[in-house]
This record gives sequence, C-alpha cells and structure tokens, in this order.
Amino acid sequence: MIRRNYNTKSVGGGLAAILAVALAGGWTTAVSAQTMESALSRAYSGNPTLNAQRASVRVTNENVPQALSGYRPRITASADIGASITDTNLPSLGNSTARLGPRGAGVQIDQNIFDSGKTRSSVSQAESQVLGARATLRNTEQNVLLDAATSYMNVLRDTAILSLNRNNVEVLEEQLRQTRDRFQVGEVTRTDVAQAEARLSSAQSQAILAESNLKTSIARYRQNVGAEPKQLAPGRPIENLLPKSLPAALTTALTGHPAIIASLHGVDAAELQVKVTEADLYPVLGVRGIVQQRYDTQQFGDNRFSASVVGSLTIPIYEGGQVYSRTRQAKETAGQRRIEVDTQRDTVRAAVVSAWGGLDAAKAQIIAAQAQVQAASTALAGVREEAKVGQRTTLDVLNAQQELVLARSTLVTAQRDRVVASYAVLSAVGRLSAETLKLKTESYDARRHYDQVKGLLWGTQTPDGR
Repeated sequence: MIRRNYNTKSVGGGLAAILAVALAGGWTTAVSAQTMESALSRAYSGNPTLNAQRASVRVTNENVPQALSGYRPRITASADIGASITDTNLPSLGNSTARLGPRGAGVQIDQNIFDSGKTRSSVSQAESQVLGARATLRNTEQNVLLDAATSYMNVLRDTAILSLNRNNVEVLEEQLRQTRDRFQVGEVTRTDVAQAEARLSSAQSQAILAESNLKTSIARYRQNVGAEPKQLAPGRPIENLLPKSLPAALTTALTGHPAIIASLHGVDAAELQVKVTEADLYPVLGVRGIVQQRYDTQQFGDNRFSASVVGSLTIPIYEGGQVYSRTRQAKETAGQRRIEVDTQRDTVRAAVVSAWGGLDAAKAQIIAAQAQVQAASTALAGVREEAKVGQRTTLDVLNAQQELVLARSTLVTAQRDRVVASYAVLSAVGRLSAETLKLKTESYDARRHYDQVKGLLWGTQTPDGR
C-alpha cells in the first residue's frame, strides 16, 4: 500500500492542496518515481491479455501457408514387404511349393492443375483473416493501455482520498478533544460532544472505506500493469494528441478505428468463404505421377519397375445437396458480417461521443470544484472564528469542515477523470497506441512473423517472430 505521512492538523491546510496539485500534474517527478509512461510501457510489453492476442495473430498467420499449400505438389512415399507360400498340386506336374518375399517401394506425386479458384480464394481469405487479426490486436492494445492508464490514475486518486480522510480523522480527533474541554468548563453542551463523536466515527468509517478502495485499485494496477505501484508520479492529460473537435474525432474514428477495420476484414473473409465453398460444385483437374519398384511379385527373383503419369478430371454431379446448403450458409454468414460492421460503427460512434462528453464534463467539474474548494476553505475559516465568539455551534464547524473534505475529494476525482477521459477519447477514435504515446519500449511488429512463415515449405520450428 502507498502511505504518506503528513504533519498537519487542518484539512484546509497544505495537504489537500498538494494532493490536488499533484493530480493536476504540478509535482516535480522524483528520479525513482514510476511515471505514467513507464507503467504503460510495462503493460505494453508484459500484459498477458495483449501477449495472448499477439499469439492469436501468429496462429492466424499460419492460415496463409496452409492455403498456399493448395498450389504445391503432395508427395508420398510407400514401401512394403511380406512373405507368401503357394502350394500347387497338378496331376501332370505333381506337387510344387513356391516361397516368395514380395516387396517394393514407390513414390506418388499429386499436383493440382485447376480447382475452380478454390485455392486462390482460400489464400485471399487467409490474408484477410491476418489483416483482421492485426486490427483486433491494435484494438486490444488500446484497451490494455486504457486499462493501465485508468488503473494508474485510480491509485493516485484513492491515495489522495485516503490521505484526505486520514487527515480529516486527525482534525476531528482534535475537534473532539477541544469540544470535551469546552464541555468541562460549561461552554458547550453534551449534545455538542455527541455530535463531534458521531462525526469522528463517520470519518473513521470513510477512512476505512478509502483504504479498501485503494487496496482494490492497487490490485487492479498489478493486474493491468504487472507490477506494484510505488511512488507514482502525477498523471497528465494527453489532450494535445486528440482531434480538435467532436466532428473531427468522429471522422477519425469511423475511418480508422481498428475495431471497424477488423469487422471489414471479417466481411471480406466471409465473402471469400462463399467462393471457397462454391468451388466444390465445379470441376477439378489434377495430375498424378507414380514410380514403383517391385521384387518377387510373381516368382522368385523377378524385378519390376513401373512409372506412370495420369491426368484426372473430376466433375461433381450431385453430392446430396450438402455443398449447396453450405454455400447458402456461407452467404448468410457474409450478410451477418456486414450487419456487424454497422453495429461496430454505431458502437464506436457512441464511444467517441461518450468519451468526448466525459472529457468536457471533467474539465467543467475541475473549474467548479476549484471554486467549491476555495469557497469551502473560506467558509470553514469564517465559521471557526465565529464559533470562538459563540456565533456558531460545534455542528456548524463540523458541517463546514465536512463540506471542505467533500469539495477536495470532488476536485481530486475530477482531476483523475480528466486524465482518464483524455485517454478514453484517444482510444475511442482508434489512436491510442505505443507509437502515438511515444512510449520508450520496443514496438511489436506483427508483420515480422507473417513474413517468416508465409513462404515456409517445411519445418516445425516456430520462427522467433514475437
């Protein structure tokens, strides 16, 4: 857990102001502090969800050489050996026994000449699947980076709120002590003491809740970033990377968001599947070459060599209606994928509008919260002075102090929301990436593994394309 000790007895003093400035980006980052950039770099390189999606892309890459195999010959070798005994009894020749050891070896080569475009469509489909997987990877990268940034800011926010609540407990403990002293000399009633005790108990409860929230945020940080948070530096909004207006953001998102691109490649793959399936209804032309060497086939010592080349033309006539049904099914799937593109566009549009609105709201909330903190600080100071001369009650002081704590908590939350919203907008438009953020980490190149396996003719060794 992140703990900071502050020697202060006033929630209206320097503590909350420092915390507010910190979340706004006003602290000077210590050399040993973790920064937002380092946390995002760590998540980019080590997040298991992102690494699993990268592995999924590598799996999809293998579809291309599998499809290309349709252009290449298939070569098989065979060998056999056995033993036979033939006992013959002829009236004119008598009995004879022949013992043979038939054996042989051969090689068969099958080469596809024409398959009605099935292999060509399969290759194009595999390439579309690869492009779709890359787009899905970029979308996963966005989600991982956004989760990491959100976790980072949540830890900062909850650390600040916990400190505010602990400081509030200290102030209320002092307030209760003073109230009891005044009760002893008859300046206040038992009711004032009870009110101070009740408010202290409430503050202690809020501090416990804040500590629990911080523990949860730390756990989420560990899950998303892969390390424990230690001395987190303040996070800053990335509004300089965002489009200048909401219409510009929508245009950018609808033309380049990786989720939409992945859906479009899904449509291409589904349409090509229709052609792959339809090809089973059309002729297939191929050539088969066979070379064999046989021994002791008919009699002991015989030696036979044979070679043949045969062209074959297969014309489907009727296969029970299965291929027709599969073709119709593939067409319906393609139609479903087109609808999913429209759904994805609507989802992206809604995400952009929501994120943009959240960013605008966070900015407005910061201005309002700053004014609220200033007014609450002034009010608390005034109420305390008035309470000293008997013009205000203990309850008035407690209420004013509580309002200031809530105001500062609201400001901390709004500052956190602004940073997170800026990352959310960049993610919603499809541009949240290690490259855009200029993270100091090695970029993952999804094309490397593809280039390594595309032309492989044999071998089970996995290329190091990670």
